[in-house]
Formats: sequence, structure tokens, C-alpha cells
Amino acid sequence: MSLKDRIAIGMSLPHRSPDQIEMSDVRRVAERADALGFSDLWVTENTLDHVFSFDPTVILTYAAALTKRIRLGVAVAVLPVHNPARIAHQFASLDYVSNGRAILGVGIGREHHYTEFEIPMEHRVRRLREALDIVKAVWTQPKVSYRGTLYQLEDSGMVIKPVQKPHPPIWFGGDHPDAVRRAAKLGDGWISAGGAATEPFARSVETLRAELEKLGRDPATFPISKRVFLSVHERPDVARAEVNRWFTIVYRSAQRADTSGIYGTPEQVREQLEALVAAGANHLLVNPVARYSEQVEALAEVVGLA
Repeated sequence: MSLKDRIAIGMSLPHRSPDQIEMSDVRRVAERADALGFSDLWVTENTLDHVFSFDPTVILTYAAALTKRIRLGVAVAVLPVHNPARIAHQFASLDYVSNGRAILGVGIGREHHYTEFEIPMEHRVRRLREALDIVKAVWTQPKVSYRGTLYQLEDSGMVIKPVQKPHPPIWFGGDHPDAVRRAAKLGDGWISAGGAATEPFARSVETLRAELEKLGRDPATFPISKRVFLSVHERPDVARAEVNRWFTIVYRSAQRADTSGIYGTPEQVREQLEALVAAGANHLLVNPVARYSEQVEALAEVVGLA
């Protein structure tokens, strides 16, 4: 049985790269991923970046205009460094213009995000929780009055509402045990970072499933995803070189090419993706690191969509 018959397969939209990204590649990947049957298109948020990077809501809105079926997600927006009403408006708008296809992924980010946006790191988890309260409230209520420790709203709202009811799904990122448990409690899905190796991912899945069961939520129906930076090529050395370049320049961590990346022939890549499914993934986000238009076709064959 092919991978696509057992789990959902998402595709990364070209959006972050050591090299300039051509809009023809963005268009091609969006259109082909939609036509081939990938479940969703994903981007990350990296504002002040050392490599080429699109704004997530702008490039997802562009993809929405090119596609009919495929869902559109960010994994993740660093919610505590943003105004929550602004995020709510952006993703309500994206959900509206895409006719109900938006997914909002959130996380607490890293220290540099707070430095760049001049937001204190103290109380960042509280800031995340209060921001989520506001996002959900303005998505679902005509007027909102909210009095938190860090955020306040007084009889405010927005007329535009998401198409999805009660609201678009909210996925959580983060591989720390606290982040994983937070996803189980507050989220509609969890996605593990592309820099995480298979063994730590498997441990996180165990933590997540235990917390979901504790909360009375069914792990079988909760999206458990793994982002995978990868390259498919008939010559494994070429594929490894592409993944190694990605991790060396983008992550500044060459060793992750072998610990976290996936590369090789179609059969070798399929085997490595199967290992992530065996570790507990019921959704995979495949993230090509180069040759985007070629890779969407190659990966469709690997997972059984072509």
C-alpha cells in the first residue's frame, strides 16, 4: 500500500532558499501539488533572514489564487511577537479568499525572534495563550472584550470571518516536551521541525499521544506531522549534496543533512519516509531543498500520487 493511501502528504511551497526563488517555480509547485492530490501547501515564517524568504501570508494568498482544492498553511507563525488581531485578520482573509482552506500554525519561536521584534521573552507562553484567545474570539464573535495580563480588547471585532467553522485549524510547532503537551491541550494538530531527527520525533509522538489520551482526545484523529527536508535523485550523491548545502547554508548545521535530512533514489527516500510513519506520523510535510518543479513530480511518484 502506498504512503498516500495511509497518511496525508503535504508539500512545501518554494518560499525559503539559499538562492533566489523564481515565481515560475512557485506557480508550478502550487498548481501541480493541487492537481496531483497533495493535501496541503506549507510555508514558514522567517522575517529578518540570512537567506531568501517570502512573507508567509503574501505567498499563501498567491497560491490560493492558483489553486482550487489544496489547503494552505504556515508552520509556524511566531505568535507572541505579533499583534494577535493582525494575525486573526490575515488568516480570516486567507480563509475567506481560499474558500476555507487556511491552516494557522503557531509556536513560541526562539530568542532572536523577540530581539528582532523588540518583544520581551518573559511570559512568552502566557503571551501565546492570550494571543490565541484573541485570535479565536475575533474569528468567532461579532464583538470582543478581553482583559488579559498582556493583551486587552474593548468591544472590538471584525466583520470578515473565516469560512471554516468554528474556525480554521490551529496547529502547534515545537519539539520540547512542554510544547508537545501544549499542542495536545490547545491545538488541532502538531508538526515537528525539519531539523528534528527520527528518534527524537518518535519520543515526541509518545509524549503527544500520552497527553492526548490523558485529555480524552483521540490520537488517531489528531494530525501528527513531520516536516522533512529532502532531495530525490537517481544519484544518491547528488541528492545528498543538495540536502547538505541546504542545511549548511540555511540551518548553518551541515551535520543535520545526515541526522535529519532525507535523500537518495526514489526507493531510498520512500523507505526513509516509511520510517517516519512507523515512528508515528500520520501526516508528512515534504520540503524539497532544490529543483522544486522536478521534485514535486518525483515526490508524487514516491508517495503514490502519480
